[in-house]
Amino acid sequence: MSDYRILVVDDEEDLCEILKFNLENEGYEVDTANSAEEALKMNIISYDLLLLDVMMGEISGFKMANILKKDKKTSSIPIIFITAKDTENDTITGFNLGADDYISKPFSLREVIARIKAVLRRTSKENTEKAPEQLIHETLIIDVTQKKVSIDNKEIALTKKEFEILFLLLQNKGRVFSREDILAKIWSEEVYVLDRTIDVNITRLRKKIGKYGKCIVTRLGYGYCFETK
Repeated sequence: MSDYRILVVDDEEDLCEILKFNLENEGYEVDTANSAEEALKMNIISYDLLLLDVMMGEISGFKMANILKKDKKTSSIPIIFITAKDTENDTITGFNLGADDYISKPFSLREVIARIKAVLRRTSKENTEKAPEQLIHETLIIDVTQKKVSIDNKEIALTKKEFEILFLLLQNKGRVFSREDILAKIWSEEVYVLDRTIDVNITRLRKKIGKYGKCIVTRLGYGYCFETK
């Protein structure tokens, strides 16, 4: 299964369901919204890519993209426009708004899937190359370069696995990672690791980061996430 989450925003419910079905068959986790207004109420930062229809209701796909690109939290999320409008001016408008690709209707599902894969490959590589030197939440600071964690300017002694779990969760605030996700990302080279290993490391990590331990939230039946509320 893929780790990528995709949000499809289109006022054609049937098209949303078709895209959802086929993308889930490719291993993606997919949610849908039938308007920009509905989509903007969702946790946009938890998605790795957005498929936006241009011609929607009061808030068009272009307008929604403009809103997202002006917000630092969502500005780096890749956007692919899917639309019946295929004039040169519309295409230029889409790319000027920061779109990563532009697909005209009617389209083949194979084309959509291929373009999604290409955008995710490119943006994943860019994000890796631009990895932050520090991750900061209030007085909790992860120094990525020196592999150190401090709270209120006092260094916290973490094991390598605890550091990697904290980095993964804090870098992806609000995103829920299952035990399988965490095992695949952090224990990828180990031949056999029990799910219980994750729970033990999470428990130790919560204790070590003190007041921020409550930010590592358990979603029963799903996994763990770092919440800042």
